[in-house]
Amino acid sequence: MIEVNWSGLRNEKGIGSLVSSSSSSNLITDVRIDVASLYPDDRGYFMEIARMGQKLVADFPLEQTQVSCALTYSGAIKAFHFHRYQTDVWAPASGMFQVALVDLRPASPTYGLRNTLYAGALRPLQILIPPGVGHGYKVLGDTPAMLVYVTNKIYNPDDEGRIAYNDPSINYDWETQHK
Repeated sequence: MIEVNWSGLRNEKGIGSLVSSSSSSNLITDVRIDVASLYPDDRGYFMEIARMGQKLVADFPLEQTQVSCALTYSGAIKAFHFHRYQTDVWAPASGMFQVALVDLRPASPTYGLRNTLYAGALRPLQILIPPGVGHGYKVLGDTPAMLVYVTNKIYNPDDEGRIAYNDPSINYDWETQHK
C-alpha cells in the first residue's frame, strides 16, 4: 500500500510544471507517458489503447485488468482522486483534456510536485498514473470528451481516495491560462 498525504502541501496557486513529453525533467516520479498509435484515414481514425503485456500496460495482470471509459461534458472538472494500490493508464480518445497530477507520496522525491498535460485528439498521449499520485482533469473546448482508461486492478471503492478539485493544499488553478 502507498501512503498518501496532501495536508502538508503548501503549493502556490498554479498548474505546476507543464509536461509535453516523456523526457521532461519535471515529470512526477513513476509517471510515464507514451504516444498512442493513431491511424487516421478518410473515414475517421483508429487508436490503439493497449496491447496486453506491452508498453505502459506490460506489467498489468490479465485476470485483474479492467478497461473503462468516461464521457465528460465540456468545461466539467473531475478532480482529484488517488489510489493506494491501483495503477491507471489514461488514453484520451476524443476531445481535449487538461490533465492535472499531484504527487501525494511523502516518500517520493517529487512529493508535492504538480504536473499539467494537455492530451486528447490533438495530442494523443497515454499517461501511466501510479498509486499515490492524485489525478484529475478538465474538458477543454466546446464538445464532450471521452477518456478510456486501463487499470491493473478491478475497481475497488476502498482503494480510492477523493480530494476536492479546489483543495487549498493542492491549490491547482483550473482557470484558462491565457498564454
